[in-house]
Amino acid sequence: MHIVKKGKGDPEEFLNKLFGSVTRARILCFLFALPGQSFYQRQIMYETGLSLRPVQRELNNLFRLGIIKKQTTRTRVYYGIDADSPFFKPLKAICGALGER
Repeated sequence: MHIVKKGKGDPEEFLNKLFGSVTRARILCFLFALPGQSFYQRQIMYETGLSLRPVQRELNNLFRLGIIKKQTTRTRVYYGIDADSPFFKPLKAICGALGER
C-alpha cells in the first residue's frame, strides 16, 4: 500500500475546508491569535476583512457552541475566546499549528 500525502497548502484554505466557512475560519484564527482579549463586532469585521452581517451571524453561532464568550457593556458587545470551553485546546492547536506555517 502506498500512502500519498498532500502538500501543506494554504492554511486559510485548509481552515475554510475544515470549518466549512470562510467567516468562521477567519474569526477563529483572529481570536486565537489574541487570546485573553475581547473585541466588538466592528473590530472583528475590520480585522478579518469580512462584512458585518456574516460576522454577526458567525459570532452568534460560535457563542451558542460555547467556543467564544461575550460581554455586554452599555453600548457594545465584546467577544473573545472562551478559555474554559472544552474546544479551546483543540482549536488553539489547529489555529496555532497553521499560523506557524
